[in-house]
Amino acid sequence: MGVELILGLLGGLALFLYGMQMMSTNLEAVAGNRMKQILERLTANRFLGVLVGAGITAIIQSSSATTVMVVGFVNSGLMTLNQAIWIIMGANIGTTITGQLIALDIGALAPLIAFVGVVPIVFFKNKKAQHIGGIIAGIGVLFIGMGMMSDSMMPLRDSEGFVRFMTQFSNPVLGILAGAAFTAVIQSSSASVGILQALAKSGVVTLDSAVYVLFGQNIGTCITAVLASIGTTRNAKRTTIIHLSFNIIGTIVFVGVCQFLPFVKWMTELAPGDPVAQIANVHTIFNITTTVLLLPFGTQLARLATWILPDGKAPAKDADKWFEDLMASKHHLGVSTIAISQIQEEIREMVKAAGENVRASFKTLEEGMEEEGGISAISEREEEIDLTNVRLSQKISKILVLDQTPKDVDTLNQMYTVLGNVERIGDHAMNLAEYAVSIQEKNLSFSAAASQEIRTMEEVCGEAVELLEKAAEGSSVFSLAEAAALEQKMDDITEEFRKNQIARMRKGGCSVETSILYSEMLTDFERIGDHMLNIAQAYDAMGRTGADQSAAAAG
Repeated sequence: MGVELILGLLGGLALFLYGMQMMSTNLEAVAGNRMKQILERLTANRFLGVLVGAGITAIIQSSSATTVMVVGFVNSGLMTLNQAIWIIMGANIGTTITGQLIALDIGALAPLIAFVGVVPIVFFKNKKAQHIGGIIAGIGVLFIGMGMMSDSMMPLRDSEGFVRFMTQFSNPVLGILAGAAFTAVIQSSSASVGILQALAKSGVVTLDSAVYVLFGQNIGTCITAVLASIGTTRNAKRTTIIHLSFNIIGTIVFVGVCQFLPFVKWMTELAPGDPVAQIANVHTIFNITTTVLLLPFGTQLARLATWILPDGKAPAKDADKWFEDLMASKHHLGVSTIAISQIQEEIREMVKAAGENVRASFKTLEEGMEEEGGISAISEREEEIDLTNVRLSQKISKILVLDQTPKDVDTLNQMYTVLGNVERIGDHAMNLAEYAVSIQEKNLSFSAAASQEIRTMEEVCGEAVELLEKAAEGSSVFSLAEAAALEQKMDDITEEFRKNQIARMRKGGCSVETSILYSEMLTDFERIGDHMLNIAQAYDAMGRTGADQSAAAAG
């Protein structure tokens, strides 16, 4: 009997957790992109933030996934600490939906529900239909597992030792510690509450003991966000402190309520004879009441988090390691938005580095190798540009592995275009610097007319890189039409200066070596214009994609 009980319990737990994962994963795949768009554009309105946090968590059935996403958004600068507070409060409310769903007690229909869900998974080719089937099948599997756990634990009602052990949890400290520890291990308050409901359904535990375990489960669920904040910014870490503070404060309040008021009796009378519904109701009331109590004190919670983790000299953030941890996370909601934002920030730095090299290369041509930030600085920046191109290309490849909307895929493809063209601009800038080396080593010089033309090229290239920097920053001043006009101007200048060079060669006004170098300079100048236009077109396409997504979210 003992072995059968353990096997039945483990099998039921496995099905319950797998059903929970199926439901959550497929819900994220169906609704994730719309949800992350809403969060990305969230205002600072606290009531709206709570509603959005509750709604998203109710849909994806995982407060951990929502909180991990919020930590990532704060880390990447897409969301402020104050906005995160309201989302976290809402997420704690939304996570109670699972318990209420379990309280419906539709276990008899669970096999039928699982079968209905499996049909589109097996027989349909449409991805969306398969995801919807996965949601339905997950619900069915969850309830089958719930039933198996309840049935396997029935004999424990007659075990005096086990019943005595479970009654120990009526002690607030022991109950809270047990609930927190168990939830921290399985990293899901929804799942741990479901298991507690299974214990109650089988008659092994009463609400008197379960209530403190339930409070501890709310604390234990914070472990996922804590793990996600490792290697992030200080504000992202403060987000997890707020999440933990919310649940600790709520637990302290409700322990006091249970000690001085007949709270357990009220909850029992609210759903007499139904311990599963009683636990679901306590979970819901705990989170709604705590949110209502703390809603006016969001700013104070932020100050508390800042006091616990003050500003100071923090270790440099390892962006690459954090990115790898983000990709490895089992919570994929919002990952692509967070990652894309970070990559765009790194591309901005790459564009600035390429722009600096273009400017420095022309200065080196004019003023020689003694110019501050000369060939060595240019070479170092060029190497960094090349390494950044490889690193970011690898990151984009990893993001593309995740489920993406066609618009997200288009954005990532445009980012590939930007990276490749910025890297090529860096190469052309390096070529210009190497011409300066050749000129100095061979003691060459340009005619006054050629020198003036080089200054003209420098000015126009300066306009080009300035335009690219505006595009990378998302400036409203950026215009694709301006970029196209500038590229045409660079083509016209190249054609005109080539004619001038030929005329000077006919008159014997320049040497063969300087003529060759100058011709190559014109080629690099023209190519910089071509790559500048390619980058501008990619940023314009990304801007239009973002506008389309905003319109879709508003619709």
